[in-house]
Amino acid sequence: MSTPVTNTTDTTTRATPEAQEPDGAALLTIDDLTVAYRVRGGERTAVRGLSLEVRAGETVAVVGESGSGKSTTAHAVNGMLPGNARIVGGRIGYRGRDVLGLSRSALRRLRGAEIALVPQDPGSSLNPTTRVGEQIAEALRIHRLAGRREAAERAVRLLAEVGIDRPETRAGQFPHELSGGMRQRVLIAIALAAEPRLLIADEPTSALDATVSRRVLDHLATLRADHGIALLLITHDLAMAAERADRIVVLRDGRLVEQGPAVELVTDPQHPYTRELLANTPSLRGRRLVRPREAGNESAAAPLLRARNLVKTFGRDADGTRLRAVDDVGFDVPRGRTLGVLGESGSGKTTTARILLGLERPDSGSVLLDGTEITTLGSAGLRAVRRRLGIVQQNPYASLDPRFTVRRTVAEPLRAHRIGDAREREERVAEMLAAVALPPELADRRPRELSGGQRQRVAIARALVLRPEVVVCDEPVSALDVTVQAQILDLLTRLQRELGVAYVFISHDLAVVRQISDEVLVMRHGSVLEHGPTEDVFAAPSHPYTRELLASVAAPFHRPDPGAEQQEAAK
Repeated sequence: MSTPVTNTTDTTTRATPEAQEPDGAALLTIDDLTVAYRVRGGERTAVRGLSLEVRAGETVAVVGESGSGKSTTAHAVNGMLPGNARIVGGRIGYRGRDVLGLSRSALRRLRGAEIALVPQDPGSSLNPTTRVGEQIAEALRIHRLAGRREAAERAVRLLAEVGIDRPETRAGQFPHELSGGMRQRVLIAIALAAEPRLLIADEPTSALDATVSRRVLDHLATLRADHGIALLLITHDLAMAAERADRIVVLRDGRLVEQGPAVELVTDPQHPYTRELLANTPSLRGRRLVRPREAGNESAAAPLLRARNLVKTFGRDADGTRLRAVDDVGFDVPRGRTLGVLGESGSGKTTTARILLGLERPDSGSVLLDGTEITTLGSAGLRAVRRRLGIVQQNPYASLDPRFTVRRTVAEPLRAHRIGDAREREERVAEMLAAVALPPELADRRPRELSGGQRQRVAIARALVLRPEVVVCDEPVSALDVTVQAQILDLLTRLQRELGVAYVFISHDLAVVRQISDEVLVMRHGSVLEHGPTEDVFAAPSHPYTRELLASVAAPFHRPDPGAEQQEAAK
């Protein structure tokens, strides 16, 4: 082993020359930070004695499973902890100033102008009543960096820089008119507007497809190289951290368990938990979970769900052209099989899913569930059909009732369809919480008391509690760390074997889609570009866009040139 390692009870730390530099060289210094939350029945410690530092121009990735304290650390640095949180001990220093001792007005001046945060959940972070261009421009006007007209023009440029198509049109839209990935990119544009010195990115690309994720991360790398911006990257994606970060800090249960230079940490991990994270990271060459088709059992492959010639339009483009969110889409999903749907944000994946579930009516086309036409059903017919359909939505925080406990949330579909008595429903809820790896003590908490990944697991438990025939999974594991992600994918596969459930699995993660899907549908701008068996599509893609998607998945530890984006643009 090339690098000496110092072990303590909880921490594996690699000695590096950088670690011996004086504290004054650090832009951000966190010393012995402990943060706790008030919850019913007592107090829960989320961060336990954490120490780390970030230097100017450096990228430090904080990696760990859901609930490990990553997001709590990010919000503590920016003075944005929720009301039920308190700093128990420790210090946070930024350029020599004690952040914890700043007044509210001083904190407001610091946020955005010098320290910017890209939060994990765009659904709850954007103002639903304000157009997205105005929200970006507001960040410039608040810090007096531009007048009204200039701020509006720069907002459009920022939307283009983070990879949003038709930025002039999008600037005039409201958050609900954008896909989840587009909303995430709006948050990134807001954070970058004032060109801060320190950018805290809390899962900044978890909702983005591979090509846009690479573009956004390349842009961040360019800003870092050109302006010396430091990046504190909060992520559950260890592979992305290895590619993009200078150093990686691994957290578990609020404690630092290992840290070191990125490539060394992932090629020679010292702590068992780090090795577990690496083992569970999906790849394009990893295992597949789907069952092989049985010869002579063609009846099992009969279509359970059939979509034909679906078309859906929303609004108009700047030139008056109707925007086709879904454009002549069709496919079959056999019973007990999984159709993976790949495509960039805004490609029409989620709109297609909503049509399948009867939540949107198409302008034209047909959806048949076991021979029953869904698109023409009235409310009574849809209610009966929806017992046979389940959905795991992309944004769990927006889809969970903030008033309900986890127990009530998961039990609600059973109550709505009058399934079982109180004791039977309680047993089914306990069974589902165990299946999605949620401990029993979380059953009486509400969504605001859970991490993003925990909320996603509640949404999965609720979708599966009725044991539906078809489940539409809209980015169901994008907010989960790789360990829990592996558990959820194994769970979905096991339930498919036991119950014969069919999945429409929507994701931007190519490795996950390859792992779980029998067939793959590739969409762009509302149209189907490619459709076929998973191994055929991944081994020999026929469409240039599919090849581009596969090329965007980085080779292990490949580090792009920060100036490559500018060189490419100059061509």
